[in-house]
Parts: sequence; C-alpha cells; structure tokens
Amino acid sequence: MNHPGPIRTGHARRGVSKAVAVYDDLRTSIIALQLAPGTRIDKPEICERLGVSRQPLAEAIARLAEERLVEVEPQKGTFVARIRLADVAEAAFVRRALEVATVEALAPHIDDGTLARLARLLDYQETAARTRDVEEFFTLDVRFHATLFEALAMRRVAEVVDASRAQLERARRMLLPTATRSRDTIDEHRAIVDALAARSATRAGGAMAAHLDAVMQELRRYATTRPDLFEA
Repeated sequence: MNHPGPIRTGHARRGVSKAVAVYDDLRTSIIALQLAPGTRIDKPEICERLGVSRQPLAEAIARLAEERLVEVEPQKGTFVARIRLADVAEAAFVRRALEVATVEALAPHIDDGTLARLARLLDYQETAARTRDVEEFFTLDVRFHATLFEALAMRRVAEVVDASRAQLERARRMLLPTATRSRDTIDEHRAIVDALAARSATRAGGAMAAHLDAVMQELRRYATTRPDLFEA
C-alpha cells in the first residue's frame, strides 16, 4: 500500500539505524491514520520504498507489536491493530494526571513569554479551523500541549506523556475533521490560557481536566459508531 511517510528519500536517515528509521516511518503513518486500523502491512512495498531489507522491517514490526500498534497473525500477515478503548483510556488517565499537575504547577509563576506563545497558537488554530486544515490543526494542538511541558522544564514528564500517546492520538485524529470538535478544542484551550493568565492553579487544573475529559467522552461516543476501527 503506497502512502506518504516521514522518510521521503527511500533510504534510512543518516545517523539513524535502518530499523529505527522504518519504525519511525511506520509509527508516524499509523498514528496519522495514513495506515488505518485493519490495514495489512505490505512488507515488500515498505522495503522497496525505504530501501531496506527484511531484517530492519522485522525489528521495527516487533517494536510496534510491543506497543500494540500492529498485530502479527501467523500465515495471514501483519495488520495495523484496531484501536483498543482500554489502551486509550489508560493513556488518557496518564495524560490527564500529568497535564493537570503541569498547569497547576505553572499557573502561579507562568511567564508572559509562554502566555504569548500560547495565545499565538490559539490564533493559528483559529485559522486552521476556519480553513479546515486538519493536519495543521492537529500539529498546533500537539504544540499547544508541548509548550506547557517545555515551560514546566521537566523532560521526563513530557517523555512519559509522549510514550503513552500513540493509541490516544490515533483516536483523537478521527475527531478533528468535525467542525464541532475543532471549535470545542479552541474554546477549551482558551479557558486554559485564561486561567493561566489569571495565575489560578485551581482554574487552570479544572480547565485542563474538563478539556481532556470532553475529548475522552467524545471518543467513547465515536467508537460506538465505528466498531470496525475500535475494540473494547
């Protein structure tokens, strides 16, 4: 199956092992839904496109299987895993705990530069929503939350959230094309920024919790309409 991926040269990136390069390519494509749940992994096509042998691909698939992003079925092939709601709920639980704690810690002492960056991201999100640029909107959404972690300056917190985000981000991407979710996301982000600007830890934590809870509730509703993509 041909699909756009992060490696466009047909070869592994310099300084990165072939297995890591293949892993990065496939993981990005799976999370971005360029490889949809249930899609069969076309191993010969991937090897040809990325200029690698079967061994780096096998190593990459093994890592993705550990993350439950692919399923290896003997005698049948390797398939992109359907989205497990249990995995999504677990990732959302981790993310909620850490992001609420992040804004609560930031609020009393947040600097004006960080507030200005968050405000600009909100403006850019408004534009992306208006022009229906789903990919840009998603990128800005990720950058908004990353900005908070950068301001906190606790690298391991950001790493823990990133490690748990794969299943959650796949599901979230399905909601973004809807005008309602885009508008709600902007409003929820604005409530977070307003609370931070007021230096209120309580309000900021509450706004972040409300934002993340709303996303999870919508995901559960959406999953009931697409049993082909989700599993309990």
